[in-house]
Amino acid sequence: MNRSARRMRLRERSRFARPGATALFLAAAMATGSQSASAQNAAVASVSSAALASPAPSAPFAGPVAGDPVLMQAMEAELHRAQTELGATATQAMPAAGKASAKVTAQPKPYFLSYSVADFERVNITSSYGAISGSNDTHARVADVQVRIGAPAMDNTHGDHRTSALTTMQLPLTDDEPSIERTLWFATNRGYGKALDAFEKVKTEQQVRAKEEDASADFSRQQPESELLRPASKLSIDQAVWESRLREITAVFRRYPNIYYDTAILSAAHETDYFVSSEGTRVAAPSTVARLVIVARTRAADGMDLFRVETFEADTDGHLPAQSEVLAKTEALARNLDELRVAPITEPYNGPAILSGRAAAVFFHEVLGHRLEGQRQRGDEEGQTFTKLLNHQILPTFLSVTDDPTISAFDGHPLSGHYIFDDEGQPAQKVDLIKDGVLKTFLMSRLPVASFSESNGHGRAETGKMPTGRQGNLIVSSTKTVSDAELREMLKAEAKKQGKAYGLFFEDISSGFAVTTRRSPQAFQVMPLVVYRVYVDGRPDELVRGVSIVGTPQAALNRIVATGDHQDIFNGECGAESGTVPVSAVAPAMLVSEIETQRQSQGTARPPIVEPPPLKQSQAATTTDSAAKGGQ
Repeated sequence: MNRSARRMRLRERSRFARPGATALFLAAAMATGSQSASAQNAAVASVSSAALASPAPSAPFAGPVAGDPVLMQAMEAELHRAQTELGATATQAMPAAGKASAKVTAQPKPYFLSYSVADFERVNITSSYGAISGSNDTHARVADVQVRIGAPAMDNTHGDHRTSALTTMQLPLTDDEPSIERTLWFATNRGYGKALDAFEKVKTEQQVRAKEEDASADFSRQQPESELLRPASKLSIDQAVWESRLREITAVFRRYPNIYYDTAILSAAHETDYFVSSEGTRVAAPSTVARLVIVARTRAADGMDLFRVETFEADTDGHLPAQSEVLAKTEALARNLDELRVAPITEPYNGPAILSGRAAAVFFHEVLGHRLEGQRQRGDEEGQTFTKLLNHQILPTFLSVTDDPTISAFDGHPLSGHYIFDDEGQPAQKVDLIKDGVLKTFLMSRLPVASFSESNGHGRAETGKMPTGRQGNLIVSSTKTVSDAELREMLKAEAKKQGKAYGLFFEDISSGFAVTTRRSPQAFQVMPLVVYRVYVDGRPDELVRGVSIVGTPQAALNRIVATGDHQDIFNGECGAESGTVPVSAVAPAMLVSEIETQRQSQGTARPPIVEPPPLKQSQAATTTDSAAKGGQ
């Protein structure tokens, strides 16, 4: 899945992301940027001076290969030159007592160099209230140059200096080899200086700090990879056709005066990611994605802002759903927002609940997935929730969890978290994280942790960020399944047993976040959009608003009683210390015996004072006729 285009996509702003937190949100949901951060705090133990003086041996990179794309050849040529010349001994004339003398200066030679380039094209079209508000296309090439000085046991990225290895720069768009090489040379020189400075700080800090808890190395040894797949084809979409479709979609909201904001966004991108390293890795992988997102907002009389989102995803724009299907879901979204405006606010609750498959998928991504990312198992600041629980049961025995970025679709539906190679040039791998409730491993980048010294293909990053262990396609499976109807009856029975008038059913969600650092409570929060009270006395379900799910991971995970018999998909984007990356989560609906909710924050602004302009009759007839046709 494309790296550089990720940060350029439109996405829903997470109101909860903050230092020490990771945030998950619907991909491309809003025209505002996402705030994503998690404290960068992986640290390793001191090593001997002999280790610092002995970089790990690796075969020198052989240089450019005839027949490679021009961009790849330029990367290979400059990498070969940098590997050969950086750290060479320099002789400088120095005056001494009226005579010329020489001073020999030896700079350390990088033990690892890599160039990663994202070459992408993207088209973005936005519409609001039946009119186009933006239509543009972009072509960019962005390079990440990584320089490591020292040795794998300890280098310039140690502790809080992890980002010192990385320098990012835009490249020429044309295949002008000398210009590309010159730009890479400048970025390499800048990166080498940063690495030198950081490595001196690392060595100084090791003299004064206490022994670190995890003595793992700063970088893993991996076998070089070599696979150059055909570059992504040139992006070609009919912008006029899509502008017409988006106008028709957003015209639906003209008939709903209480919806004061709406947008429909088409984002299509073709990208090829190139990676070469001094270890001999040479990979190139294409990716294509098309995403249609529809967002609408309203405000209740008490000032609470409410929104709904529909997302459609495919590999190309031609595989997105037919217009008739999109219009039907847009209409349903608008009606639901009108109903939410007048729905009662639910009070804080602690009792049984069902999470739909989509809600359960986000629940597992936030509550479990982030805490199984490798870098969260080391460092003075990480909470390390599951670090000491390897080969111990952490889920009910009927649940298993894998992360498999090698699959591009699930039951025919595209998965956002698919990729061929991770952002460290390692092949994507299926990882069995939990088997029959027992924790087996973690999601690893090339940052080792105790007991796990190698990557398993999950080093991921947004362009301009250092890769860390991240989720791709997190898939939850169950051996204790019942039908939706049975799960609902089990909810009622559990609520009655606990003396509750109702249980809760979480149908749709928007986002979530998880705190993983020691200095904050090890908590999570998931933000549902559509929630119902399911009454034990047989009354009709009641739509409510203003709910958020909160809790701590170990307590929440051990209260799962049963699951539904089919799995649903959540596609979105996740923000953490290595930036925003596309992810997917797949899970069945699940019944929990106890879940805690709190009220969402509530605004104080009143709904719009003046009614919106009236919809002219000619506009209304045109919109209705067009919607009825269900054009393709």
